[in-house]
Amino acid sequence: MPDAAGGGRRRRRLSRSAEFERVYRQGRSKANRYLVLYAFPREEDTDDDDGPRLGLSVSRRVGGAVDRTRVKRVLREAFWQEAERLPGDSDYVVVARPDAKGLAEREGTDGVRRSLGELVDGMGGTRRGGGA
Repeated sequence: MPDAAGGGRRRRRLSRSAEFERVYRQGRSKANRYLVLYAFPREEDTDDDDGPRLGLSVSRRVGGAVDRTRVKRVLREAFWQEAERLPGDSDYVVVARPDAKGLAEREGTDGVRRSLGELVDGMGGTRRGGGA
């Protein structure tokens, strides 16, 4: 039962460690000072083709529980804003580096989205605004 604000995205999450491991081991990655984005195409025989799935990894190096929860919330929001530029048949894991906490505090979702957008561009994501 999708909620109005989340649009059913709660189901679009990676949850099992085996799913994370597959993306880490077999996927491509791009990184910057704040984030690492991993991507791996899902197998064609899965019946789960409703769009991209997201996994987040925010370690204790980012901060305490309150800080990590805030960073995860901002990352989720930024990812789903960028997700339309990514292939929908893939799984993604975003790893927050320790500096992500400062970015989230200083610039909020907009700053995290810009940082994530750089990585999406590096993965060959489509450009916003119809350019290129």
